[in-house]
Amino acid sequence: MGSISAASPYPAGAVRMRLLGRFELSSGNRLLPVKPSGERLLAYLALTPDTVTRQEAAAALWPDCPDVRAAANLRSVLWRLPGRYDGILVRSHRRGIALMPDVRIDVNEISGQLSHRSALSGDVSIPMLRQDVLPDWPEHWVVATREWFRQIRLRALEKLCDQDRAAGRLDSAMTAALTAVTCDPLRESAHRRLVLIHISEGNFAEALRQYHLYQQLARSELGLPPSPQFRKLISPLLGRPADV
Repeated sequence: MGSISAASPYPAGAVRMRLLGRFELSSGNRLLPVKPSGERLLAYLALTPDTVTRQEAAAALWPDCPDVRAAANLRSVLWRLPGRYDGILVRSHRRGIALMPDVRIDVNEISGQLSHRSALSGDVSIPMLRQDVLPDWPEHWVVATREWFRQIRLRALEKLCDQDRAAGRLDSAMTAALTAVTCDPLRESAHRRLVLIHISEGNFAEALRQYHLYQQLARSELGLPPSPQFRKLISPLLGRPADV
């Protein structure tokens, strides 16, 4: 494993990479300027858990280039990374290249927090859970991680909603549920939570309106009715079984 030299401006453990919302690399309070090609390489290594060969990295990042040209591009990008690369941002050895383990990646830190807690702490915020992984990047190696993290953050928003509703914090619960619906308008479990909050507040007309909004959306977009669970939830307000 490479190490940080005493003369390096990037002390061990101080380099952070942001992938939520946009790419950003920082050390302490300083932003580190990275060219777009360097951003793509660092993001690729951050989203690839294992060491990759140089050939694999070059093929993933320049899929339309001949192998020789892609390999040359990779060498050039590595050379132009902040502070050069070996032992600071990327480690290189016989088997290939990998991101240095000291680089802290927001997606990994947040997903770790969300995966290992039955109850969410105050460290998890609504703005944090609104953001996708590199939303404007079309690369296939971003898309899979984006969808994985989207599911994690939607579940976290619903868990936050449940916690706040159980504690009587209905305004906060409403914010979490609305955020989940905004992130995925077809997510029935988020709509059900909104209905539960309206019922808790005694706003039965709002609960019915939310149910019918989802009913129309599911029918037009998916050709499906609300689930039996949702219809059972709403039927006491109608005084009869909910229409399919």
